[in-house]
Amino acid sequence: MFILPIRVFVDKKKTLLVWFDPCVYCVMALRSFQRCLRLGLNYPKSATNMCCSGKLSWVNNHQTFTTSKTISRENSTDASGEPLKKEVESPLETDSERKLKLEIEKLNEDIGIITKKSQELEDKYKRALADGENLRKRLTKQIDDAKIFGIQNFCKDLLEVADILAKATESVPKEEVSDSNPHLKSLYEGLVMTELQLQKVFKKHGLVPMNPIEEKFDPNLHEALFQQEVQGKSAGTIVVVSKIGYKLHERVIRPALVGVAKGP
Repeated sequence: MFILPIRVFVDKKKTLLVWFDPCVYCVMALRSFQRCLRLGLNYPKSATNMCCSGKLSWVNNHQTFTTSKTISRENSTDASGEPLKKEVESPLETDSERKLKLEIEKLNEDIGIITKKSQELEDKYKRALADGENLRKRLTKQIDDAKIFGIQNFCKDLLEVADILAKATESVPKEEVSDSNPHLKSLYEGLVMTELQLQKVFKKHGLVPMNPIEEKFDPNLHEALFQQEVQGKSAGTIVVVSKIGYKLHERVIRPALVGVAKGP
């Protein structure tokens, strides 16, 4: 005959610990004892002696139904005060516990699947936000560049006009510009004023001339037409500017055409 334990939690302060031999009368006595506990009634003293020498006792200040045979369990004592070391699960609770464990495992699996889907959706959401923000920044930059450099082609065309005006004013001999020749003087002054006004317009819209004479050659800003030996000049120094260059808001729209000193 096996001696089986049942532990029933009545409330936070009272725990029912039952040890009994698996006979029908002991099971009936246990059920009666449990009903009395639920109703808050004391179990009758006349019913304490069962067919398997069952009795009611206290284990660690908890009311307990036991038989004459007891099993020891760790950190607990039986009716005689001996420690209890091992506790065997009751067959009455096995089926319900198994069902509960299966339900818990199924719920844990569902939670894992939902958590994984949630993480995937959150990752996709964050990536979509990042892509949207990057697209917004690119479009903003393109719009700003279009506002700034939208006149680039127009400026390139005007540069030829500025070059012609500069050559026209340079070709007039300074000694001929005098009061004795008022027509030439007026024409020259008009050309100079037109050139100055055109340069002001260029500057207003961010178009700046580059005259790199005596500077070091930079392939990003200058275009070399020829090389020549020049005494007193180090190699790579710009000694001749055939055509000045222009930058529009720090962007080179026309490199300066230059001649570079050649090393010995």
